[in-house]
Amino acid sequence: MTKTQNPSPKKAIGLGFLPGEARHCFLIDVPKGASGGDLIFISEKREHELGQLTQIQEDKARLNNPSLRVVIDRNRWLFLAPSFWEEANRRLRANGMPTCKFQKNPGKVIPLHPSLGKELCILCWAVEEASPDDIPNAIKNWEGLAPEERWWLYTMTVASTGQAMQKGLGWRKALRAALADNPFIKGEGLSPRARRELLGHSQLALNL
Repeated sequence: MTKTQNPSPKKAIGLGFLPGEARHCFLIDVPKGASGGDLIFISEKREHELGQLTQIQEDKARLNNPSLRVVIDRNRWLFLAPSFWEEANRRLRANGMPTCKFQKNPGKVIPLHPSLGKELCILCWAVEEASPDDIPNAIKNWEGLAPEERWWLYTMTVASTGQAMQKGLGWRKALRAALADNPFIKGEGLSPRARRELLGHSQLALNL
């Protein structure tokens, strides 16, 4: 009798990025150093750009580059990133994929699965100009959203104000008001699971 072989685990790098399957991803570039004013860059890359995942120098050199989604200072990044990383790793484990340890100074560009990249952008956009005192509030409100809600918010925002330097405009302004300025009250509203059921279906085959 021939033994049934278990499928080999998917080989991912960074946070859920699958080089052999990907047609789309996000990149996080955290500079070395410890200054709170240093800038972190997040870019979105499509199929024709995936051969150059190790660098986003062009994006950084031109802050109006359409691929550049987020420019945020290190202080804000270190406040929000651990919460994002924890959720991302939880979802990766649930899908049988390797996790990625959070590092303050990774020393290399980190690729992300596109669904996670969209969700990270929503959180960053909400706090990019918010008072530091409002960041915990934004994180709690972001955590209360179902992934599908975050993807929808990303789609709506990126259509008109998705470039890094379009801060404080349109949907970017609305995200800050909804997540950072809106007080989080535990127990109010539908749970993420209930809202996910109302949305009807997942937008990804991979339930990230």
